[in-house]
Amino acid sequence: MALWPFGKKKDQDKDQDQSKDTAQEQAPVEPTPAETTEATDAPEAPEPATQEAADLPVAPGATGRIEHDPVNGNVGPFDGDSVDINDFDFSDFSASVLNLGSMRLPLPKESQVQVEMNDQGPRMLHIVTHHGRMTPVAFAAPSSGGQWENAIEEIAAGMREQGLPVTFEMGPWGREVVGHGGNGAIRIMGMDGPRWMLRITCVAPSGKEEQLATLAREMAARAFVYRGDDPILAGNSLPVMLPQQLAEQVQEAVQQRAQQQKQAQAGQAQHEQPQQPQQPQQPGASENQMHEAMQRLMNNQNPNGKQN
Repeated sequence: MALWPFGKKKDQDKDQDQSKDTAQEQAPVEPTPAETTEATDAPEAPEPATQEAADLPVAPGATGRIEHDPVNGNVGPFDGDSVDINDFDFSDFSASVLNLGSMRLPLPKESQVQVEMNDQGPRMLHIVTHHGRMTPVAFAAPSSGGQWENAIEEIAAGMREQGLPVTFEMGPWGREVVGHGGNGAIRIMGMDGPRWMLRITCVAPSGKEEQLATLAREMAARAFVYRGDDPILAGNSLPVMLPQQLAEQVQEAVQQRAQQQKQAQAGQAQHEQPQQPQQPQQPGASENQMHEAMQRLMNNQNPNGKQN
């Protein structure tokens, strides 16, 4: 039974209800380029890794484990190489779909996209909401499935090494790892698909943990992953391609940061030569301005994941 209210588009549902003698009147569904890959059989859901998994508490906001079929099911994350995102209506949850190439994510309403930067450029993509931050990453996985259960203990061990008390809770797709801190919590949930795994890391302040976890599950249930046929080592992340507008904003931020560093170096050189009159340093783009540019929501994308 589906736990989320979204469904196929109304015109498609109406076509499916027609009798066979009027089937010729049905309009054909045109596939998008992302769906041209031949479908593969979905792996069977793995058994719980430990006997204790059946006794785990149900995660707050969840209603227990579901039967997840990314190819033929009604709840995502879906296999984008086999299922057409254009067949679904996510307007109840999202006003736009972020197309990252290997992932298409219906963005929660009133959320923002934030690109984390380092000295080399973009490092990580986050979805920022009123309840906290979600970080989605898609990975290649073996055809046998079970990548999430294989990774979960290592993830928990890494949290413990950072000094976080760790617990496991049962979510819709299996076990979720929860790290508890003084100011909030980190929750990591994973979902397996045909030769891929989707992982979502949730970072929420105190009092917002349950709301963010619910929002992350809502997004995951509508997400699409595009593994493709390229050989990628299991455990490696799938390539991400930023939409043009977001890529331009990131490039602008990189240039602003470089100009800011150049101006800072010039100002330092002037201080080291007091005999020369100092020139006023031109103001560069502030860190907040850069982040604001990167956090703009991709409003030019329609709910079907296509850029306008």
